[in-house]
Amino acid sequence: MLHVKPEQAPLCETTLIERVKSGDEGAYTTLYKLHIKRVYGLCLRLLADQAYAEDAAQEVFVQVWHKIAQFDGRSQFSTWLYSVASNVAINYLRKQKSWLQKVVSIEHSGMDEQSANDCVGLNGLDKLIVRLPERARMVFVLFAIEGYRHEEIAEQLGMAVGSSKSQYHRARQLLQEWYENE
Repeated sequence: MLHVKPEQAPLCETTLIERVKSGDEGAYTTLYKLHIKRVYGLCLRLLADQAYAEDAAQEVFVQVWHKIAQFDGRSQFSTWLYSVASNVAINYLRKQKSWLQKVVSIEHSGMDEQSANDCVGLNGLDKLIVRLPERARMVFVLFAIEGYRHEEIAEQLGMAVGSSKSQYHRARQLLQEWYENE
């Protein structure tokens, strides 16, 4: 993946976004390079599958190209972008379930622990997160890592706020148990 060094970053992201809105492909490429690593990381944490995460990250930037006019600048661009990314990843999981029962926990996926540990980009806590049951993992990532509120998570995932809190609590318990046993 391509990355832009901080010293290569545009002075004003607002100007860059305006250029993308006007169809400037070079500005779009720069925006992509600035954000692809974090978008991919979010998709990987949510999907717990490298190939799916790569596909989802690419889909995020396709949507950004088509929906950039919807970004109104009231929030940071990264907030809007990561909201698009989490929606794409969640929708990707829903689509995958129709033809492949995607269960990410190692016990149910057939993935052995060594395979999970060998996943590119996964280390430390990430190795444990991919073992979480899907709903608990999605809630944990969105709440603890991405900073969403339980109300937002509940709306995105189509669950009650109490269910979001319960899934988060379950994820924390499992992670703590697994961490202590490592």
